[in-house]
Amino acid sequence: MPTALVDFLLRVLNLCRKELRVILKDPSSRVILIVPAIMQSLIFGYAATYDLKRIDYALLDQSHGAAARQLVAKLEGGGVFRRAMTLRSPADIAAPVDRGEALLVLHIGPRFEAQLMAGQSAPVQVIVDARNSTTASAAVGYVTQVVADFNSEWRTRHGGMAAPMRVESRAWFNPNLETRWNFMPGLVAALSMLQTLLLTALSVAREREQGTFDQLLVTPLSPTEIMIGKAIPPVLIGLVQSTIVLAVCALWFRIPFAGSLFTLYAGLAFFTVASVGIGLSISAVSANMQQAMLYTFVLIMPMMLLSGLTTPVSNMPEALQIATLVNPLRFAIDLVQRVYLEGVGFATVWLNLLPLLAIAAVTLPLAAWLFRHRLV
Repeated sequence: MPTALVDFLLRVLNLCRKELRVILKDPSSRVILIVPAIMQSLIFGYAATYDLKRIDYALLDQSHGAAARQLVAKLEGGGVFRRAMTLRSPADIAAPVDRGEALLVLHIGPRFEAQLMAGQSAPVQVIVDARNSTTASAAVGYVTQVVADFNSEWRTRHGGMAAPMRVESRAWFNPNLETRWNFMPGLVAALSMLQTLLLTALSVAREREQGTFDQLLVTPLSPTEIMIGKAIPPVLIGLVQSTIVLAVCALWFRIPFAGSLFTLYAGLAFFTVASVGIGLSISAVSANMQQAMLYTFVLIMPMMLLSGLTTPVSNMPEALQIATLVNPLRFAIDLVQRVYLEGVGFATVWLNLLPLLAIAAVTLPLAAWLFRHRLV
């Protein structure tokens, strides 16, 4: 191996070792790098879900017939609906919804069974608390499905005309349609990006603020070697944090991993390098740590919102869809979800790797140029 190359690698390795010591020498810093990733994974896994495991509802049954009892039994038999109270009159409907004691009120009219026996349409009123539109629409969807099942059984039992078509649904990659299965794999990239971007953005700014930046300049290291040495430690830390979130997904929440770890980590490596390029660019233009933190937090929220983690990119306005093309998190989340849930390989995810490579190819040289520009 040429002597110049060996010297280059040794200088970069020494700088990487120095950066890792700065980051990891304080026990509290080590805790901050590990514990938040675990806590955030658990919190998002349990709290950030659109699935309704329990729906408290109030029942107003003015029919008191066998048909009404069958409908209520079918509603509560699924284990999702829990009757919070039984109402006596329509005047009692508003109170439990206003107080948040019931997500919805099921109102069965007095002529419910008579209308069914006569072959007429028997309306069932659902009053839902729509202060949270997501949970409200989900609750109404559950009720609609229960009513559809009840209608089918009623026609069969009472000699009515059977439905000409029966729909049988099957969900691929997420059999139980659990939001967590879709949400948690995306966090493998999203949560690691938060600290990776912040660590990288603070690297050069910290040197300037602590007065060690000038000492670094008088070493034999070139600006390019300094940037490489400052990029590698955040990449390693980002991959470790991704591993922590991945372990929480697979071992704690038992979300089955269908793909290849090699494909997954290759994609995460591309993504982390692209994120580090953005962070180094921020660090190069920041005069102090306060500026670096401010610039980072200004970028993080748009990157999260435009990533497709909570809102599909296809549902965004066309202008915002174009803006997502420069967001590495968009491509990383799609890559991780497809590898994790679908088990796809490089032949499928290479379309996500190319944008990540392009972003890294722009941001890293830009950071080096900005770094050299600040030295002049």
